[in-house]
Amino acid sequence: MLAEQQSPSGFADRVYDLLERVQYRRMETAAELDAVLRLRYDAYLKEGAIPVSESGRLEDAFDEVDNVYNFGVFVDGELASALRLHRLSHLHQKSPALETFGDFLIPELRACKLILDPNRFVANYRLARLHPALPYVTARLGVMACVHFGIDLMTMTVRAEHRAFYKRTLFAYQACPPRPYPLLSKPISLLFMDFVRDADRIFRRRPYWISSESERQALFGKGPTSLRSQSGSVAIVPTYVAQAASRLVRVGPNLPKRAVVSPRIAASR
Repeated sequence: MLAEQQSPSGFADRVYDLLERVQYRRMETAAELDAVLRLRYDAYLKEGAIPVSESGRLEDAFDEVDNVYNFGVFVDGELASALRLHRLSHLHQKSPALETFGDFLIPELRACKLILDPNRFVANYRLARLHPALPYVTARLGVMACVHFGIDLMTMTVRAEHRAFYKRTLFAYQACPPRPYPLLSKPISLLFMDFVRDADRIFRRRPYWISSESERQALFGKGPTSLRSQSGSVAIVPTYVAQAASRLVRVGPNLPKRAVVSPRIAASR
């Protein structure tokens, strides 16, 4: 992880610089999903979270439910990281967090809360070391989804050593101590991020997570990635060149921020 303590402005510049080289892609075809499953396997195996498997893939039943969004993050055309999202709006939907922490999520759903469950956050080990800002670029997907879907709560199902990152970056708080989690050998904690309460200060602290409506629509507007379009075309949102520091974007009342770079997006097929 990138040490943010060195210089907040210098850190933000490194994230902006990486965003200029990033493409977010909806992973919908069999080949794309296979690449994600192999990246997951390599990442979890390296951390000792799963046993060796001859398939070289880490998959589960949550990849093809009707509320799943699988994304790849590409740096200079190479798959660098991946993130899976599940949008929960009612009790009949499925997600890993809902299966493992239902006693905490079901009351929130019954209270008509919209929940986002990001999971299978993985990265290419070599590229993660080469690009320390990669976790922040990847986490941006979850924040964009919160805005697009009007999310109330976002879950974080993480191991103990990763809790500090989410508490620092997203003001997350622990809802449940570690317990067993599907397919993983290490226990996982449940954290919540109250997006309604904390969105403004999140964007104040991390303006590179700001996104445009067109960017969010390109990523999420076609619906879940398990429901494949028959068009066969790929919509691309061009990369916007980073502007001078004098260009401003409003985040909340009277808060000017540097314009965020909009990465290229392979939106859908």
